[in-house]
Amino acid sequence: MPSLRIATWNINSLRLRIGLLEKLIADVRPDILCLQETKVPDPLFPEDGVRALGFEHMLYRGMKGYNGVAILSRLPLSLLDDTPDWCAKGDCRHVAARVGVPSGAVEVHNFYVPAGGDVPDRAQNVKFGHKLDFVAEAQGWFASRAGLSRAVLVGDLNIAPLEQDVWSHKQLLDVVSHTPPETEGLTAWLNSGFVDAVRHFVPADQKLYTWWSYRNRDWKVADRGRRLDHVWVTPDLVGALRGHMVHRDARDWEKGSDHVPVCVELEV
Repeated sequence: MPSLRIATWNINSLRLRIGLLEKLIADVRPDILCLQETKVPDPLFPEDGVRALGFEHMLYRGMKGYNGVAILSRLPLSLLDDTPDWCAKGDCRHVAARVGVPSGAVEVHNFYVPAGGDVPDRAQNVKFGHKLDFVAEAQGWFASRAGLSRAVLVGDLNIAPLEQDVWSHKQLLDVVSHTPPETEGLTAWLNSGFVDAVRHFVPADQKLYTWWSYRNRDWKVADRGRRLDHVWVTPDLVGALRGHMVHRDARDWEKGSDHVPVCVELEV
């Protein structure tokens, strides 16, 4: 049965870091690459550069300077166009596609969840309220699609839900990305019809990070990371999972992102 490798990466500006995609592709060899924070309006999306890397098929939603998501694929894509405008903001945080594989289409959702600002209080910080509303809205929409199958959800979800997803559970309980309202909301979304594919391979009692702040110059020594980037699959695909990769070495790439790529491989 053929394998399908799906990778996700918050690239933190596609045009600034498009040269790093070649390194990622050589190391990870994805069939589908989902990017977040592309920060490029659709008319300026570098289609020729992406095709030169072997990805003939692409879907993207972008805006100038902020946000933006893209699905790059070696396999044919068709846009899933009945998805909501989350929180009615039109801010380019989600793109979804059906991917053609011999055994039947796989639905791929690529999300960039709002970061939520610095103050974990809805009354004081509208960005935090927006984040909680976004997650709740997504959870409700997927819960309404009971029986969803052959689906993969990836992206920078900007929440580290488990105790071992952060360098210090106690010290980060009041820090945006690991507060109880966020982790409870993300867990409810996961439980609306998905399984955490990376934690399928890495037990929940083991530390696992995908993001390290730019403020930590020697990030390896400090290792104050958080797992903000996720891959989920519907339960029917759990048996198809064959491997995973968290590409920590990418954090040391020159002018790299503060996030690293995450990849899973499925037999489909």
